[in-house]
Amino acid sequence: MQFSAKEIGLLLNGTVEGNSEVKVFQLAKIEDAKEGSLSFLANRKYEAFLYTTQASVVIVNDDLLIDKAISPTIIRVKDAYSSFSILLEKYNSIKLHKEGIEQPSFIHPDAKIGKNVYIGAFAYIGAGAVIGDQSKIFPQCYIGDEVKIGNNTSIQSGVKIYHDCVLGNNVTVHSGAVIGGDGFGFAPQANGAYSKVSQIGNVVIEDDVEVGANTCIDRATMGSTLIKKGVKLDNLIQIAHNAEIGQHTVIASQTGISGSAKIGDSSIIGGQVGIVGHITLAKGTQIQAKSGINKSIEEEGKKWGGAPATSFHSYMKSQVIIQRLPEMERKIEELQKALNALQQKIS
Repeated sequence: MQFSAKEIGLLLNGTVEGNSEVKVFQLAKIEDAKEGSLSFLANRKYEAFLYTTQASVVIVNDDLLIDKAISPTIIRVKDAYSSFSILLEKYNSIKLHKEGIEQPSFIHPDAKIGKNVYIGAFAYIGAGAVIGDQSKIFPQCYIGDEVKIGNNTSIQSGVKIYHDCVLGNNVTVHSGAVIGGDGFGFAPQANGAYSKVSQIGNVVIEDDVEVGANTCIDRATMGSTLIKKGVKLDNLIQIAHNAEIGQHTVIASQTGISGSAKIGDSSIIGGQVGIVGHITLAKGTQIQAKSGINKSIEEEGKKWGGAPATSFHSYMKSQVIIQRLPEMERKIEELQKALNALQQKIS
């Protein structure tokens, strides 16, 4: 794939400075780029590389002042970072573009397959499943009975989607993810054993969601475990039965969300956070990595940290105090010695 600076400028609605006909065929970081590479400069920390890079084309912000001679062609845009992300997405869509049905694969006669769909080798599509237009089911995927998958959705190799689950449009599920496994439901018995509670609900994933590799989203006991529009889930996340993740929430790796917890829209949750079940987090909640949330948060747009979590401001003050504990201990010992000496004099 080759593109000229002129073509890229038109795509990004940018202004080309230099040779508009120069061709690029790969994307690269500005410090590592070679001839034929397209790069970008958004962070002023890397500005020095603009004068040494071997990239053929560099995307920069409109307001960047260039005070020395440079070799690459420049494309000026409003936001270089956002513009480069558009190119990355375009590149990826071309790179991963596939159509057709590979063999061996199994598609149940009752399944409905949309237009321009790709189904990779060794994939299994169950009875009553629906695969939307332009969607891609990569090799070794399992799509259970009555699963509904929308348009332009990408299910990467090795994903398992259990029966009755629903995925919207423009969803990406990365390798090893399991959607709709049983929720962790067991009833304690008089003899100390546990009896399994059947999990008869499903998982509903709305449009524009991304699910990271090896993330597990459990089906509801009844009803639906709900992942709302625009949610971004990192790798290795556990979302338990009947949980609800609000729109445009982002969650980092190794976080665990217990059953029936409800996360508000536009929340940001760091890595290795633990959230207990049956609580609600307000819209815009931000949680620091390794925090433990054991009660509902009602105030919107607040930052929290610690285990158990407190307000982020209080948590940071506590961390400062903790760092001073050795010094405080030394002063207390000195005061104790001085007090003992004073008591001896008085006695």
